[in-house]
Amino acid sequence: MTSDDYSYIIGAGDNLNIQVWRNPELSMSVPVRPDGKIAAPLVDEMVVQGKTSVQVARDVEQQLGKYVRDPVVTVIVTNFVGPYSEQIRVVGEAAKPQFLPYKQKMTLLDVMIAVGGLTDFASGNSATILRTAEGNKQYSVRLKDLIKRGDVSANVEMRPGDILIIPQSLF
Repeated sequence: MTSDDYSYIIGAGDNLNIQVWRNPELSMSVPVRPDGKIAAPLVDEMVVQGKTSVQVARDVEQQLGKYVRDPVVTVIVTNFVGPYSEQIRVVGEAAKPQFLPYKQKMTLLDVMIAVGGLTDFASGNSATILRTAEGNKQYSVRLKDLIKRGDVSANVEMRPGDILIIPQSLF
């Protein structure tokens, strides 16, 4: 998968704005529940996690088609979390270890800015990226060079599901 054909995948915690053309009473904003489903008027318990907004729009059209002739549905994601499997996880000696929603063309520097940089105890140049998309292959990254020295050659592009592990220095 190249980063150019990346499509946002809906996950639990996202918010969906469902617009039904010419049927404002059926248009709504619904949260995606932790089980990856939505429930809305005339749409019962629909699984949306793991789908794109276009796929969800077609599914909603199919459901509404039982009640409305030729419904035209648009789905807009308004709160982005993304599915667990695509989130970027940062563990170890980051100022604020956390989960981040994956964004297209997101880089290591973007991630480090979001987590507030390294702690004083971090061994930044011993950090690794665990790439779940490649069967947990590990890549070494030079966070200290990137952050402290501005070495842009150390700035790599992130992939959905990457786990950044920042170890503690031994001294």
